[in-house]
Order: sequence, then structure tokens, then C-alpha cells
Amino acid sequence: MKLTEAVILVGHGAVASDIPKSLVSEFKMLEAQRRARGLTEMSPREAELDKRLREWPRTRETDPYKWGLESLAERLKTRLKGRRLVVAYNEFCAPSVEEAIARLIREGIGRITLVPTMFTPGGVHSEVEIPQIVQTMRRRYPGLVLEYAWPFDLEEVADFLSEHLDRTINR
Repeated sequence: MKLTEAVILVGHGAVASDIPKSLVSEFKMLEAQRRARGLTEMSPREAELDKRLREWPRTRETDPYKWGLESLAERLKTRLKGRRLVVAYNEFCAPSVEEAIARLIREGIGRITLVPTMFTPGGVHSEVEIPQIVQTMRRRYPGLVLEYAWPFDLEEVADFLSEHLDRTINR
């Protein structure tokens, strides 16, 4: 059976601990300048640094966040009822959300749902950046059904946290 639907679990992404701080500083400075100008397109240098930061070799020791997200993905994968699952990162790690979407389309996936690991409202990644990516990718791939499973129901998040606390406190 060929899968036609997929879910992209979107994590924030982290800087690997062995990346030179000067690269991260320059990237963040260029990003801040671009955003201050109201631009969405990266300069060639910012794009070069973004690619270098995302593709930096990683280990469990240098990027425990990546391994944590992939561990969550392994558990989520078994619950998706035939949908393919891939992991993508908002920043600092590959693949980007755009890269993950493009790869799935090349594989023949026609329906993709993005779900972030960022649960609370008010964050720029969940409320601004990912929706912008969704709009851009919908324009780029008009035949694609692209959904964004956000915001989360805060009552359900509170229930999850409460149940977790009950288990933790009552150990």
C-alpha cells in the first residue's frame, strides 16, 4: 500500500554544542537585520550560514534535543494509522520544514499535516513563522493539501500536564 498522507513533526531545533559561536552570532545578527527590514527572503550570506548550521554533523552529545525529538517521533509513528511521519526543524537543524515538505511531495505524498512540538500560544515560531511557511508552500505546490494542526486545545494540554504531574508526584 502506497502512503499518500504524511505528518511532519516540527521541532524548534537547537544549535549543536560544537558549532563555533561566531557562526551562530553572525547568523542571528543577519536574521535580526532582515526581520527589522520586514524582509522574508534571506540574503545569500544568511542562507549560507543557515545551511551550514542546519547541516552541522551532530551526535547525541552535541545535540541531545535532536535525539529527544526523534525519540518522540518513534513513539508517535506507531499511533498515526498509516500516515508517514517525518521530523523537521524550525531552525538550526536539518531538514527544514520546507525541505521535508518538498521531499514528501517528490515521494508522491499529496496531503501533509504539520504538527509542532510548541504547545503554548504567543510564540513567534508557532504563530508567525510556521504559518508563513504553510502559505508559501501552498502557493508553491497548489495541488498539495497542507494543513497546520495548531493551536492546541489548552484544556487538553492542561489535562496532559496535570496527569503527568499526578503520576510524577505519586511515585
